Amino acid sequence: MDSQYGPLPVFELHSGFWINLHHTLYGQARQSRDGRGSPSGTGATTHRTPSEQIAWDAAVSYYAANYQDKDLLFNTELILLKNQLGDFEQCDELSGAKKKTCDAGLPPKLTRILDAAAPVYRAHEWPEHDRANRRWIAGVSPLVRVKGVELSQRLAEIYQTQWPKERIRVDVSAYANYAGAYTTLDPLRVLISSTDPRNQSDSALEVLFHEASNGIAEPVQLAINRECRQRDKAIPRDLWHALVFYTTGEVIKPIVNAENASADGGQYMPYAFRERLYQRGWDEYLQLLEHFWQPYLDGKTTFDDAIAHIVSAL
Repeated sequence: MDSQYGPLPVFELHSGFWINLHHTLYGQARQSRDGRGSPSGTGATTHRTPSEQIAWDAAVSYYAANYQDKDLLFNTELILLKNQLGDFEQCDELSGAKKKTCDAGLPPKLTRILDAAAPVYRAHEWPEHDRANRRWIAGVSPLVRVKGVELSQRLAEIYQTQWPKERIRVDVSAYANYAGAYTTLDPLRVLISSTDPRNQSDSALEVLFHEASNGIAEPVQLAINRECRQRDKAIPRDLWHALVFYTTGEVIKPIVNAENASADGGQYMPYAFRERLYQRGWDEYLQLLEHFWQPYLDGKTTFDDAIAHIVSAL
């Protein structure tokens, strides 16, 4: 699905059954490992029949044994699995037993596990998960429709690159990961939690464009790395990521403020400030970004000069 109003520019937004099942099982396996019960957004239910519970427990146990210690963002196996499940979201099963084109090519054991858990998930958690996903998509879609092209062009210009010609696939899931969203590359795909409190209301637009920016901001990383090598400095951990958070927030802020002005809304506080990311070891980065990167965003200096000044001041 894109939205109830038709295709959007820049992004294509999906509420896919298999990706949501996959992340729900992964989340429950992780939370069981940590002794915290069901993860936020997975909507665990106590109304399963005994046979349903057996199938569900087997699936969670399989995920616990095979995936719970692997990172959704960095583990190649999980990235490929996520992408495959997204590609087969229109299928009712993954073995190809009913329809040959629905053979997802997954390991046989995993195929059996998912096909057995699917009816349980479809009967219990999925209806509310899908509603939450569609609410999130409906909430963010109007601004994407009106401002999406403008925002994508502005961010690409800032990062000295091109925005992808094809619309970026965004999978919306009740559960994502500890961060509430993540982006994988080759192909560039974004996954965002519809239930994470950090991703709601005006923040939805910023999270969406921040995640997409993670896929196009390589010129920033390369420029920082190049300057550090030239100056014989260690490459600072997470500087480029702090820069992307800062940039997306500053670009989104005036658009959200203008949107809220007619409704007497308050001033928008960008994600990194609201979630106090700069207080978690990025305080020096914030000072550098405000002092050297903001003038670049304001058109008062060049990309190369801004990066050079930031690295020089480290």
